[in-house]
Parts: sequence; structure tokens; C-alpha cells
Amino acid sequence: MIRLGIVGINYGRLVHLPAFRADPRCEIVAVAGSNAERTAEAARAVGVPKSYGNWRELVEDKDVQAVAIATMPSLQAEIAIAALKAGKPVFAEKPMASTIADARAMLQQARLSGLPTGIDFNFTEIMVWHRAKAMLDAGAIGKIRHIAVHWHVENYSIQMRMRNWKTVRDDGGGVLGNFISHSFHYLEWFAGPISGLSAHVSGLPGDADLETTVAMAMDFKSGAACSLSMSCASFRGTGHHIEFFGEDGTLMLHNPTADYMRGFELTYAKRPGTMERIPVTDPVDAPFPDGRIAPVSRLAAKFFDAIEGGKQTAPGFIEGYRVQRLIDAAKRSHTQGQWIDFAAEDARETGA
Repeated sequence: MIRLGIVGINYGRLVHLPAFRADPRCEIVAVAGSNAERTAEAARAVGVPKSYGNWRELVEDKDVQAVAIATMPSLQAEIAIAALKAGKPVFAEKPMASTIADARAMLQQARLSGLPTGIDFNFTEIMVWHRAKAMLDAGAIGKIRHIAVHWHVENYSIQMRMRNWKTVRDDGGGVLGNFISHSFHYLEWFAGPISGLSAHVSGLPGDADLETTVAMAMDFKSGAACSLSMSCASFRGTGHHIEFFGEDGTLMLHNPTADYMRGFELTYAKRPGTMERIPVTDPVDAPFPDGRIAPVSRLAAKFFDAIEGGKQTAPGFIEGYRVQRLIDAAKRSHTQGQWIDFAAEDARETGA
């Protein structure tokens, strides 16, 4: 049995806790929040025996063998590094940090410790996405020519004009950290390394500090190109759509709903045919009240596999750091108004 402590009682309680509990190898023994009384109340409500009003107490608890972190990006580095130094594997949220320096420090500590790490890039654990990737990998549409991402929703933070990490970049968030971090990860999962990009980031009219919208162009090492349009300030937006155009066909993932995980449909056509729906079901998802739980439960299972096997898993801090570098590249592209040659930066990073 792996005894897990969770830092964060919002997303950590709503998603991490049921996702990790779904694995019979895990026992949630402690939670930590910023307010001791509120955290104790939350712990009682979900049947967790220990609660702390300070994350350090949880990390130092000898009964806690592994740590899951569900806090704002600017807090994750200090918590993760402390947990790794204490000999405890770490599962963190995306983006993994608020700065490149913090993300690099997290990766360096993970490598030094040799302990397993995980990152909550959960879109790639949606079952219909697995089917889409299997089809692409099998050459269902031939060599990919172009990918188009259209992601237009209105999230709660923007509806309420909330100034938090999800809307303001200072804590490592804004639209790049909250949404585009996912896109960077899943695009490379589907199509391989990104070799270059150009990005423009904008906010609400009259309130540019609330970052909401990104327009990007990307090239892949494979030669494929990508156009991306994303906004979390789109009332009644069209949802989340990813279109793959290949030499021999087209494959599309469409989710017109406001639910981030549920609602995706897969359609496919091979030249010269017409688009047809490919049905995919996920029986694991049905019992859960939140569509994010089933995908995170699969990441949790990989995390536990790595702990038991004494190995690394993906996505982990390696993938989290790469996404952090891509976020940084997008910020620089926006600020400098120029194309970023990410392949050249990769070569310098790796010494290749």
C-alpha cells in the first residue's frame, strides 16, 4: 500500500483524491491546505485521517510515502523539491512551475533523487484520444500535413473576472499556463517534437492583464505545421476541436461541450471517402461525478507503477520541463514579435 499525501484541497480534493483512491494500491493518509481549520473540515468530509494547515508538515510526516501537489504553479517548485529531498515521489500539476528556473530546479532534484515523478497532463488519458493516437500511429491518414486546434470556451475565472493564477501570468498561469500547457503536451504526444513557433497573447478589451486568448503557428520536426486559436473568454464558444489533415485522410476530435474531458467525438475519412464517426466508450469514467477523474486515475496508476517498479514514467518532470520551455518560448515570441527556432534551442539545451 502506497501512503499518499495531497497538498491542496480544491482540485486536490475534487479530482486528485478520488482519482488516486481509485487505485487499490493507494491510501490517502493526509491533506494539507493554507488554512488549518478549513483543511481539517475538508479532511473529515472525505475520510482522510490527517490534515495540516502547512504543506511542510505533510512533507515531513513520516507516514506519507508520496506527495501529490495541486497548488498554483508558483508554489509547486518549493513543495516538490522538499518532498524529493525527503525521499518522496511527487505528482505535480501543470504547468509544473511559474518560471523556467523553478522548473529546471525541480527536474534537477528529480534526477538527483532518482525518484518517480508525474505531471497532470490529463487530456492524453481520455480514451477517445488514445484511439485517435493509435490510428495516427498506424498511418490511418498517412503523413500528417497540418494540425488545426480551435479551443474556444469561457471558463469560470473569466466569467467572474477573477484575478488568480488561471488568468494572470504572475503566478505562472494566464492562458498559456492554464490551457496552452495542455496543448503543447498533447500536440507533441500526437505529432512529435515542435521545432518552431510564433505566438500572440491578448487579454480582455480594457483589461489586458487578464490573459485570455492565444493565436499560434507551429512547425514540427516531422515537417507538419499547426495553427492554433484558443480563447477562454468565448461565451457559448464552439468548444475544443483538433483536426489532423494527412496525405491520405483526415481525423478529427471534436468536443462542442463546456466539459473539458467529456464530450469528445472522433470522426475519420480516408481518401476518397466521407467523414464517419468512430465510437469509443470509457466504462471507467461513467461512475465519476467529474470528467477529469478517470483520466487522472490513469496517470495515478502509471505513477504507482513507477513507484513499485523503481522507474520513471511519462508524463513526468522531463515532459513538464519541456512544456515549460515551450511556454517560455511562446512568451518570448509574443514579447519580441518574432519566430522562435525551438529546434536550435533544443540543440543548445541538450548539447547536441
